[in-house]
Amino acid sequence: MSAPSPAPPRTWAHRAAGLIAGRRTKWAVLALWIVLLAVLGPLAGKLGDVEENDAAGWLPGGAESTRVVKLEEQFRKDGTMLAVVVYERSSGITSADKAKAASDVAGLRGLPGAQQVQGPFPSKDGKALQTLVPLTDEDVTKAVDDGRDLVKRGPPGLDAHVTGPAGGGADQFKVFESIDGFLLMAAGIVVIVLLLFIYRSPVLWLVPVLSAVFALGLAQAVVYLLAKNADLTVNGQSAGILTVLVFGVATDYALLLVARYREELHRHADRHEAMAYALHRAAPAVIASAATVAIGLLCLLLADMNSTAGLGPVAAAGVITALAAMLTLLPALLVICGRWVFWPLVPRYDAKYLKPEAYESEHGVWSRVAGAVARHPRVLWAATTVGLLALTLGLGSLKADGLSDAGQFTGRPDSIAGNEVIGRHFPAGSGSPAVVIANTGAAGPVAAAVSGTPGVAELGRPATANGLVKYEATLRDPADSSGAQRTIDRLRAAAHAVPNAEAKVGGTTATSLDIKRASARDNKVIIPIVLAVVFLILILLLRALVAPLLMMATVVLSFLASLGACALIFRHGFGFEGTDAGFPLLAFIFLVALGVDYNIFLMHRVREESQALGTRRGITRGLTVTGGVITSAGLVLAATFAALATLPLVSMAEMGFVVAFGVLLDTLIVRSLLLPALAYDMGRRIWAPSRLAARRGATEQEPPKVLDPVH
Repeated sequence: MSAPSPAPPRTWAHRAAGLIAGRRTKWAVLALWIVLLAVLGPLAGKLGDVEENDAAGWLPGGAESTRVVKLEEQFRKDGTMLAVVVYERSSGITSADKAKAASDVAGLRGLPGAQQVQGPFPSKDGKALQTLVPLTDEDVTKAVDDGRDLVKRGPPGLDAHVTGPAGGGADQFKVFESIDGFLLMAAGIVVIVLLLFIYRSPVLWLVPVLSAVFALGLAQAVVYLLAKNADLTVNGQSAGILTVLVFGVATDYALLLVARYREELHRHADRHEAMAYALHRAAPAVIASAATVAIGLLCLLLADMNSTAGLGPVAAAGVITALAAMLTLLPALLVICGRWVFWPLVPRYDAKYLKPEAYESEHGVWSRVAGAVARHPRVLWAATTVGLLALTLGLGSLKADGLSDAGQFTGRPDSIAGNEVIGRHFPAGSGSPAVVIANTGAAGPVAAAVSGTPGVAELGRPATANGLVKYEATLRDPADSSGAQRTIDRLRAAAHAVPNAEAKVGGTTATSLDIKRASARDNKVIIPIVLAVVFLILILLLRALVAPLLMMATVVLSFLASLGACALIFRHGFGFEGTDAGFPLLAFIFLVALGVDYNIFLMHRVREESQALGTRRGITRGLTVTGGVITSAGLVLAATFAALATLPLVSMAEMGFVVAFGVLLDTLIVRSLLLPALAYDMGRRIWAPSRLAARRGATEQEPPKVLDPVH
C-alpha cells in the first residue's frame, strides 16, 4: 500500500495559494487577467506616445542646459531643430555642384516644417558647401528622410548628407521607434527556444510565455498611466529595458514555480493540491527576491538625471507585474491545462518521491558540485576570488565620461558621416552652436564676453523676445569633444560674470556636459544607498548579519569583475570608444539586484535545510536541489538581456552585454561555487547572531522525512 501524500500546512498562506489554484477560483483568476488586459491593453500600445527622447527627457530640470531649452521656446512659436545639409567633393566644388546645391534650396523649403533656409555657404578650402534648414518638431524624421532623398540626387562624385541636431535626432528616433517590436520578438524567440530545451516539451513553454506577454502588456499600461498622469519620464532606453526585463524576470519566476509544481505532482494525486503546496513553498522566496529587485530599482528615483530617475519606476513596475502574473495567472493556467501540459514527460503521482533520496538522485550534476564544495571549500572560494579579482583589473580600461556623436552608434549613419564632413571643412562646432540667453539690457556686455571667450570661433546675430536676447556661438572644437566642453565652462564663467545679465549657456555641448556631471553625482549618491537598502532586506529575510554580508560582498565583487571584463571587451573586442556616463550606475543596479536575486533563492533554501540538517549539510542540500533550476533561470535572463546587444545604439548594446555577462558570471561562479564554499567554510557562524548559529551539527545525522523541492 502506497504512502499517503503529505498533508500541507493549513496556514493563511496555503489557503491563499489554494484560492489561486482552486477548482473554481482558477477560472476567476484567468477571467480577472483577461478583463485587465481588455481594459488596459490598449494603453500599452500608446507607450511610445509618451516617450521623451530629447535632451530634456534625460537631464534634470535644474540643469542650466535644460533651462536654456525652455527659454528658447520664447523665441519661436514652434520648437525647431536645425538640419545641416553638407555637400563635399574631395577635388573641389564645381559650378555644377553649386548649381545643384542652389536648386536644392527650393526643395528644402518644401520639407515638412521647414523654416527659413540659409545658404548654401562655401567652405574656405572650396571643397564643401553647407545649407542650414531649421525644422519644426512636428515631423523631423520625415523631413530629414525627404531631405536626404533630395540632396543625394546630384552630379557623380558629389557626396551629400543631412546632419546637425535634426539629422542626428532622426537617426536616433528611428532606432528607438523600432526597439519595442524588435526586442519583443527577440526576447520571445530566445525564451521559447530555451524553454523548449529546458522543459523538453512542445507545449509547456507556451504557458509561461503567454503569462509573460500578459505581464508585459500590464506593465506597459501601468507605465503609460504613470507617464501620462504622474509626470514619469519614459524614453526609448527605459521602454526597451522594460521589455527584456519583464520577459527575463517573468521566465525566471516561472522556472522556479514550474519546477516546484512538477515535483509536487509526483507527491500529490490532485493537481490543485499540488499547485497549492508548490505556491505555498515557492512564493516566499520569489516575493522576497522580487521585492529586493523592485526596491533597489526604486532607489533610482533619487537620481538627478531624469532618464535614470524614470527608469527606476519603469523597471520596478515590470518586476512587480511579472511577479503578479507568475504567482496568479501562471498557476491558474497550469492547473487548467492539467498534467498533460508536461507531455511527453508527464509527472505522475508516485509514493517513492516522498523520500528525499529519490529527489536528490535526479540532480546528479549538482550533487557532484555540492560534493566538491564540501570537500574543498577553501580552495574553491580562494581560487574563484582570485579569478574575479583578476577580472577587476580591466576597470582601468573603463572610459565612462560619455560618448561622442559618432560613438553613440555601432554603425555609421548619415548624420555621423555629415558631421565628419563638417569637421574637415568648416569650423568644428558648426551646426551645433552654444546657445547663450540673457536679459536684453545686458546684450552688449554678454556679446563681448562670449566673443572674447577662448574656443569661440564666431558669434551669430542676436535674437530678442520678451526681454531676453539669444546668441548662438560657433565653437572651434567639435561639439562632442572634451575641448568643446572646456569652452562651455569658460563661456559660462564669462557670461555669469556679466552684471544683471542672468545669462545661461546651453546647446548640444552644454547638454552633454550637464549629463556627464549629473551622472557622476548619481553614481556617488545612489550606489551606497542601494547597497544599504539591499543589505537591510537580506538581514530581514535571513534574520542574520554574517550571511547577508557574505552575499553582498560576493555580489559586489561579481559586479566589479563583470564591469572590468566588459570594459576590456568593449574597447579591444568591439572597438567602442567608451560608455555612456550613466552606464556604471545602471550596470550596478541591474547586476547587484539580479545577482542578489539568485543568491536569495539559494540562501533562503539553505536556511530552511539548515534548520533540519545543520548548516553544512543544509548548504550541500540547498545547492543540490536549486542548482539546476537557478542556473536555467540565469541562462534565460542573460539571453533576454543579450537581445539588447544586437541594437545599433552603443549604450543599449553595452547594457545588454554587461548584464548578460554579469548574470552568467554570478550564476555559474558566484552562486554555484564562491558563496556556498565561503558559507561551508564558515559553517553555522554565517547565521550569527540568530539562534540558528548556536545549533551544532547533531542534526546533520538525520535527514528530514520529506524534502521540499525547489523554491
